[in-house]
Amino acid sequence: MNLFVVIVAGGSGKRMGLEVPKQFLELAGKPVLMHTIERFSKFNSSIEIITVLPENQLRYWTSLQKKYSFDIPHTLVKGGRHRFDSVKHGLKFVSGSGLVAIHDGVRPLVSIETIKRCFETASKYGNAVPVVSPSDSIRVMKNDKSEPLNRNYIKLVQTPQVFDIDIIKKAYKQDYDTSFTDDAAVLEKTGETIYLTEGNRENIKITNPEDLFIAQTLLPFVL
Repeated sequence: MNLFVVIVAGGSGKRMGLEVPKQFLELAGKPVLMHTIERFSKFNSSIEIITVLPENQLRYWTSLQKKYSFDIPHTLVKGGRHRFDSVKHGLKFVSGSGLVAIHDGVRPLVSIETIKRCFETASKYGNAVPVVSPSDSIRVMKNDKSEPLNRNYIKLVQTPQVFDIDIIKKAYKQDYDTSFTDDAAVLEKTGETIYLTEGNRENIKITNPEDLFIAQTLLPFVL
């Protein structure tokens, strides 16, 4: 079976309070995005990796690869206005039948076991979305008041989200909608059922300054 991963890294450094985009921030001696790519190469050395970056970051990424002697093969693709558009551009470089994972470039702590579970689940059901359960109590706002919500019914969604190639390509022929918060939402709008599998709690999305410190601590323990 052909295996692909589209890694989408379209972030900026604004939330981090930095000029350097968060996917290029150094984590344990090299940029975050390099760690992310390495996770999938370690999972399966023959997986085809497609990395999607904003057009104005492509040259900088090429220079970083030279600086850090980063030589894992991957196809570099220009992103679009929205994440939806960037994924759509990346999927153009996915061919044939098989499975494709779609992953956030700033999730370098995804475990090999999570990646494996996602591909195995998708091979059975056509798609797989990794989730974890919240550990905090949850309240929901209604009419300027809050109410407790049973956290047993809540799941926190992660990536990689893995799909049958033909099915997800068909889903991405839809027009962009603001309700598309992730790839599962894009697929679900076509009427497909979404299947959940276990993620790993360390698989955080590096968004804020403290996330980088947390990732630095957790990285040695993620297998």
